[in-house]
Amino acid sequence: MSLNINDRTALVVIDVQQGFEDAAWWGPRNNPDCEANIELLLAEWRNGQRPIVFVQHSSTNPLSPLHPSNPGHALKVFVSGEPDLLVDKSVNSSFHGTPDLHDWLQSNTISSLVICGITTNHCCETTARVAGNLGYQVFFALDATHTFDRKDVDGGNVHAAELSRITGVNLHEEFATVVNTQSLLANRTSRTR
Repeated sequence: MSLNINDRTALVVIDVQQGFEDAAWWGPRNNPDCEANIELLLAEWRNGQRPIVFVQHSSTNPLSPLHPSNPGHALKVFVSGEPDLLVDKSVNSSFHGTPDLHDWLQSNTISSLVICGITTNHCCETTARVAGNLGYQVFFALDATHTFDRKDVDGGNVHAAELSRITGVNLHEEFATVVNTQSLLANRTSRTR
């Protein structure tokens, strides 16, 4: 599959924060390769001098590991260097934070995005849905996301891997093109800046 990835495709790295290491708070997760895949994408985007956006979740719950007063609010160590934009948010959508992601993308003539980060079925999926509705070409790097087991409305358990699979089903060919890290790395194009 040939992907239209170019030097104006922004990598949006969502909520890759230390607080997600708190297994007692979040529960079991899927995809142990998530962080390594995000790191590969970051290296590729930096090497190609493509735009990079970091998104950081500031929970309004003071008990949350992602609350700004807690050490877990910090980005994971490998999410380093200066992004082209750092968005702070307290809701699921990266388009509802500060500064305004949509305004920044428009002012920088960016119309395509690669989305990766944590968690698959919350902030990553919500951001992809909003981006798709706003008319962006969205590539959702499913294997560069992870999520956690969740209780369903009847008290049963839904495994993280199943939630991730369903996110892929929900998004693909509706809001985004669901891809994997290797397909993104294989489809790089030369810079045209």
